[in-house]
Amino acid sequence: MTPYHQPVMAAECIEALAIQPAGVYVDVTFGGGGHSRLILEALGAEGRLFGFDQDPDAVQNVPADPRFVLVQQNFRFLKRFLKLHGIKEVDGILADLGVSSHQLDEAERGFSYRFEAALDMRMNQADECSAATVLNFASADTLQRIFSMYGEVRNSKTLAEHIVSARQTRPLQTIGDLLGVLEPLIRGNRLRYLSQVFQALRIEVNDEMGALADMFSQAYEILKPGGRLVVLSYHSIEDRVVKNFLKTGNADGEVQKDFYGNIFRPYSFPDSKMSQPSEEEIRRNPRSRSAKLRVGEKR
Repeated sequence: MTPYHQPVMAAECIEALAIQPAGVYVDVTFGGGGHSRLILEALGAEGRLFGFDQDPDAVQNVPADPRFVLVQQNFRFLKRFLKLHGIKEVDGILADLGVSSHQLDEAERGFSYRFEAALDMRMNQADECSAATVLNFASADTLQRIFSMYGEVRNSKTLAEHIVSARQTRPLQTIGDLLGVLEPLIRGNRLRYLSQVFQALRIEVNDEMGALADMFSQAYEILKPGGRLVVLSYHSIEDRVVKNFLKTGNADGEVQKDFYGNIFRPYSFPDSKMSQPSEEEIRRNPRSRSAKLRVGEKR
């Protein structure tokens, strides 16, 4: 395995996909390629695997395998780019959500409060909006919404007001600048508070919830009946969206009915329970501790 990222619940994900040797599969979060390599091992000579990743660094992990194609795009464009490759239907889709170990550990990417770096947090370096852009130009109301909705930060209103006040003196450009604003406001566990703030900024910068909703809508369209959608999420906000789409087909969890009052249920659940990593895996890979695995089979 490449050190780029250690795949979480790898064996469980492969089992959940119920891989057919001649099937077509998509790993919408290719990253370090750990899950993809295991999918390729389970595929036969006729099988195909497409990986999506908008991070240019992921290119270094592409396996030398003619059955694999890397699409260097955000997974919100899933259907469009599969169509360009002549693919209309697939047998399974795997999504390992969140930020990779590589991105967290590369100081210059600005994803972690552990390093001094520019306030970046862009998964796609070609995007214009960085964390510094959000912090220096968003209104107090917008910042409060971001921290409350995406980070569940309890004093989000106070935090937003302090950021707006601080940037009037000088722009917030580095992680150190942001930490200087955050430190006096921290309530409770310091690391948890910082994690919540940085998570909220990352989600906003990369429009993660919008991209997730786009991908899930397209996933249902391109999955064959009986095809599997296998999703790993790492925080309650993501997991809520995953649950809602699997149960109702939309991000809000609104029950949809047809003309006759029949409820739309897009997926059945081969294993009705949500799965989590074993204690042994958490010991080996502490970053897996918050992972939740959910599986839906298209009806």
